[in-house]
Amino acid sequence: ERGHGPYQPHEPGYGLYQPGYSPYDDQIRDPKSRMLAIQNAKAYLLKSSTTSGLNLYDHLANMLTKILDEQPTNAVDIIENISKDVKWAQLQKKMDTLRDEHEILPTFEAAEKRKALFLKANGEGDEELEEEIGETPLPNVMETAFYFEQAGIGLSKDESYHVFLALKKLTSVQPIQTCRFWGKILGLEMNYIIAEVQYHEGEEEEETEEEEVIEEGGKGMGEVEDEDEKKEKEDEPPKSTYKPPPVIPKEENGTGANKYVYFVCNEPGKPWVKLPPVTPAQIVCARKIKKFFTGRLDAPVVSFPPFPGNEANYLRAQIARISAGTQISPIGFYQFAEEEGEEEEEGGGGRDTYEENPDFQPLSVAEMVDSLATWVHHGQSILKQGRCVWLNPFQKSEEEEEEDEEEEKAEEPDELQQEIGPPLLTPLSEDEGIQNIPAWTAQPSSNLIPQYAVAILQSNRWPGAYAFASGKKFDNIYFGWGHKYSPENHTPALPPPVQAEYPSGPETTETRDPTLEEELAFKAATEEALAAAEDEEDEEEVVEDDEEEEEED
Repeated sequence: ERGHGPYQPHEPGYGLYQPGYSPYDDQIRDPKSRMLAIQNAKAYLLKSSTTSGLNLYDHLANMLTKILDEQPTNAVDIIENISKDVKWAQLQKKMDTLRDEHEILPTFEAAEKRKALFLKANGEGDEELEEEIGETPLPNVMETAFYFEQAGIGLSKDESYHVFLALKKLTSVQPIQTCRFWGKILGLEMNYIIAEVQYHEGEEEEETEEEEVIEEGGKGMGEVEDEDEKKEKEDEPPKSTYKPPPVIPKEENGTGANKYVYFVCNEPGKPWVKLPPVTPAQIVCARKIKKFFTGRLDAPVVSFPPFPGNEANYLRAQIARISAGTQISPIGFYQFAEEEGEEEEEGGGGRDTYEENPDFQPLSVAEMVDSLATWVHHGQSILKQGRCVWLNPFQKSEEEEEEDEEEEKAEEPDELQQEIGPPLLTPLSEDEGIQNIPAWTAQPSSNLIPQYAVAILQSNRWPGAYAFASGKKFDNIYFGWGHKYSPENHTPALPPPVQAEYPSGPETTETRDPTLEEELAFKAATEEALAAAEDEEDEEEVVEDDEEEEEED
């Protein structure tokens, strides 16, 4: 007879519900079968879970122990909560030490990292008194944060103060003349806090001279190795006639896109890292790609076209692009120097220096919000070449021209058309919009109390770039992902077309195998040619013999 219980014969607990096998029956017909069923059921309850590692047998035992110890009212109504409490108690950390281990909270870890920002070095108090009397390169970050806070822009007060202390630590270590909190660029893993600085005159030149000496030394070693290789290789393979385009040199430190030096750190309290100077090739390539930052400066930038550098170089290129398009100031705050008023650069880029206007009279907030012509760009624009000042890559010095006079003129490239960008202190009203979106949006910080409002400008081309103006005070800041706005989805550049195969012709075409008839005909023709050649040789010998006999006679 087959049983009609819930268990099959191969499952544990089989037979418990059959007549004569119930554990509550007083009469036991087959005690061995009953014990076997109980052991199978217990084995099933002791089976551990694959997710939590717990088993139902121990869980039920702990629940019953808890219920009997506490004896709650209406235990059947709260059985689910008791089950959760028992599971939670097993997952908690067990203290097996004499003293309880101190739990380290995330806030405590963050405080330990920023502890160094609040410590004063020996004798630092005297230096602070001297700085108060004279000028200090440390910017007032909290004042700037207050003005941007009127429009709901900026960091929290705690983070702003931590950035303030981090900049103070930077200015005390580096020989900095001016310092400014540039902004914060977000990353997937960590963020970048950026400081824009200018060194004292002569401080950065020493660093560049050391780099040039290293480069010259490396070139000298390379020339010796090239000579040895040429001597070893007698039969060289044919060389390619392709000549790559000339490399456009980077702008010197303190000029153009490298006018300022930038330091970055992931969090206030971590060490500041100096970014390398930007090159035109990096700026040109950064315009063609769109990558999120990871927060690691040594991370590779995998893209097409391939970016010449790592994330530190890409970050520096994006900072240069953002600064060139979003560094603005109220009109009249800066003016060109009187000495350079009548001078213009030969390159056609216009004047690249300015100074503060001591007679500046600020406009009202309403005037600065109503018209974009009251704001100007005080940062040089970057040309398509990747430089602020155009440079002819094919222009050679006088010595090189004398050496290359003997070369063919056909190889000389066509003259490049000079690029000219907008001059300095160009009003924002001349900026091009993005389809139907204006380049800038101006608004007061408050419409309820306009007499105490602050003029706020927001860039629509670079989302996250803001500027404020209140009286004679203004500043620029950036909080964003470091990407330029595009109305359409980003489409990466296509790879170049596949190189064409070699041209087919008689020189490269493989000849077909001859047939048997062609081989026999060729063989007969060669035999005839050999026979004819032998006959000619015999005739020549006979003629020579006849001539010799005539001479003897």
